Amino acid sequence: MIIGIDGNEANVSRLVGVSVYTYELLAKFQSLKREDIQFVIYLKEPPLPHMPAQTQHFRYRIVKPKKFWTQIGLPIDLFTHSPRPDVFFSPNHYAPRFSPVPSVIVIHDLAYLFFPDHFLKKDLYQLINWTKYSVNQATHVLAVSGKTRDDIIKLYKVKPEDVTVTHLGIKESEHMESTITLQQLEKKYAFTSPYLLYLGTIQPRKNLSRLIDAFAKVSKEHTDLQLVIVGRKGWLYEPILAKPEQLGISDKVHFLDFAPDEEAKVLYANAECFVLPSLYEGFGLPILEAMQAGCPVVTSNVSSLPEIGGDAAEYCNPEDTDDITRAIEKVLTDKKLRKDMVAKGYQQVKKFNWEKTAEETLAVLESVANGK
Repeated sequence: MIIGIDGNEANVSRLVGVSVYTYELLAKFQSLKREDIQFVIYLKEPPLPHMPAQTQHFRYRIVKPKKFWTQIGLPIDLFTHSPRPDVFFSPNHYAPRFSPVPSVIVIHDLAYLFFPDHFLKKDLYQLINWTKYSVNQATHVLAVSGKTRDDIIKLYKVKPEDVTVTHLGIKESEHMESTITLQQLEKKYAFTSPYLLYLGTIQPRKNLSRLIDAFAKVSKEHTDLQLVIVGRKGWLYEPILAKPEQLGISDKVHFLDFAPDEEAKVLYANAECFVLPSLYEGFGLPILEAMQAGCPVVTSNVSSLPEIGGDAAEYCNPEDTDDITRAIEKVLTDKKLRKDMVAKGYQQVKKFNWEKTAEETLAVLESVANGK
């Protein structure tokens, strides 16, 4: 059996979001000891050094041209090159425009349908139109949470039996002393403890403007508290970056463009709490990363977040700044609650791992390849 995979999301220098998902699946597939499966990873560019090494059963295929790759280059190659894959897997929303083989795609979230005004026009057009044709063409669709599955079935009129939930995973924590200290990070990024932490893309859907408003209120009582926001700039980020100065708290809010994994672990482990007040999440991996590091989590009571956070998080209404403030204040001041949240967080994280994600994904791919 030949399984073709679009590996482009993993073939980037900084792995975040869908890139992490794609890389982790590729790494697990590469390590499989299955003589009956050949994985062919389709790329626009040669694999970067961090990509899994080629083996007898795991190899790369470079396809050109790069522009409109899923629209032109990939479909042409699938039609003309032999042998063809028995199934083609797209770890993102976009399947090849035309394909002679059955395809499986992953929908990570449908925020663009719920909050279209939070996206740039060109991005919104692509997300709406390319995802629609991909869903319609796909033999099977994977959803990263039960809530996302429900949304796919409702909004795209897909048969329930054609949509399977495969939760994201999280790496097992390496119980080793980090070579980086909090003091080094404070010096490097010019912030001080204690601090609240947010980690994720800087864009309107993440609700960071309300988070900053809530922090401004909390900091009136906790005058030494700071807010550290880690993440690359997404679309429509400018008003978010301007918010602290408007509120007169620019000296207390720190924007970090990117933190490598080792730095992120230290930031999670030492934060007073991690706050993810998103308006919508397809999954919400950072809340598990925070729990794994022993950091209490405040997050929204909407979309997939209660499904992923379970009973280990403190939830709030993301559209109510006062409720975000309440949740943060509660976690900051209730020591027993903090202790319970940390203990429950460690247990919640055990429910998610990349081995399970890879096994469940491969089961669907094999089923589709076999015509079931």
